[in-house]
Amino acid sequence: MKKEVTTLKMLAQSLNLSISTVSRALNDHPDINIDTKDKVRRLAQSMNYIPNIFAKGFRKHKSNIIGVIVPNITHYFTATIVRGILEQASKQGYRVIISESNNDVIKQNEMLNTMIQFGVDGILASLTKMTRDIDNILPIIDTLPLILFDKVSDKIPCTQITINDEEAAFNVIEHLINTGKKRIAIIKEREFSYTSEKRYAGYLRALKAHQIEIDEKIIISVDDISLQQGKRMTNTLLSIKKRPDAIFAITDSAAIGVIQTLNKSNIKIPEEIAVVGFSNSKHSTIIEPKLTTVDQPGNTIGKTAIKYLIREIENDDTNDITMNKTVEIKTSLIVRESTFKIS
Repeated sequence: MKKEVTTLKMLAQSLNLSISTVSRALNDHPDINIDTKDKVRRLAQSMNYIPNIFAKGFRKHKSNIIGVIVPNITHYFTATIVRGILEQASKQGYRVIISESNNDVIKQNEMLNTMIQFGVDGILASLTKMTRDIDNILPIIDTLPLILFDKVSDKIPCTQITINDEEAAFNVIEHLINTGKKRIAIIKEREFSYTSEKRYAGYLRALKAHQIEIDEKIIISVDDISLQQGKRMTNTLLSIKKRPDAIFAITDSAAIGVIQTLNKSNIKIPEEIAVVGFSNSKHSTIIEPKLTTVDQPGNTIGKTAIKYLIREIENDDTNDITMNKTVEIKTSLIVRESTFKIS
């Protein structure tokens, strides 16, 4: 049986006051005397009154609620971003509604529309890896502030908070080359993944910069860049007549799968094959040998994204051209035992 929800009207009737007087009393309005405020607050507490923030937001044209859409909230890196968003939102007096698209474009579009229906003041979104058609996203920019983070698109004219994936991957490959590796494999996602293609571009650029031949046999593309795929693709690479002497997996999960398979095959890491991942997840220091990886400061990305969004929400100048920009958060290469350390 559904319980009755206490409303402002019920409080007003119980005290023989107007709804506006009760509302102002609860909001500590200076025109309402202290005795009335106390009576209203005591009754509200005894009747378990909870303000309807959506109705309140509708009246004020501002809800102080921010919508967040992510592809997969259980992903370690995404979780660190969300934590940063929640911490900074709380500091600045905003609530957050978090929704998960499960990398489904249709669901992502539904979530964007739902956020607008909820009356959020702005939206932070990390796009699905299959987002191609932006026709459903562009109208949102005219409706309310939208900022993209992590999984972004250069086709959408809004502020974007990201890392330089290409430069980070370039540094990974250059590190491996500096440790004496010349036949470097990559395990990446298939085409259309924005971050994967950027990291692949960094991989290619580093090889070309050091005049190392690009061999298509050791460029592996998969649909799901997971631990299991890391294991499977490592077996594929080991079956090649001329094996790689290093493997760069574009996620830590896949890189850990690589290490597990190499260990099972009694291949020395990093002497025979070095391994590098990407994201510096908590598992990167549990695996043996510990994983060399790119540290992405997810917490900083989350805090930066919401700071920019709130600035746009609270800025009345809609023609401020400084708002639409790409903000790059710096990464760093964490060198551990899965690669040769540079002496």
